[in-house]
Amino acid sequence: MEEFEEKFIKPIINASYPGTLAALSLTVLQVRQNPPLVLKFTLLIGAATFLLSAFAMFFYSIYPTRKKLWTMAAVMFIVGLFSLVASVLLLFVV
Repeated sequence: MEEFEEKFIKPIINASYPGTLAALSLTVLQVRQNPPLVLKFTLLIGAATFLLSAFAMFFYSIYPTRKKLWTMAAVMFIVGLFSLVASVLLLFVV
């Protein structure tokens, strides 16, 4: 059972963390009525980068020898975090 979990379940769990952040970013767009265009784009960029990070983490968990996937996951995750910080600051301003 441990080998099955390592091979099939762990990649899904690893990808779910940035995937959850992408879903939360999109939820903010649905909650806020008529968000300003700059806030909308900032949240969409954050959601897209978190989604790309989730895909890269998923495939890195399956193919751990491909370091480019890990680098892509890390860079996309950091860009997504910066985007969310910017959107929070925009929420205070707007």
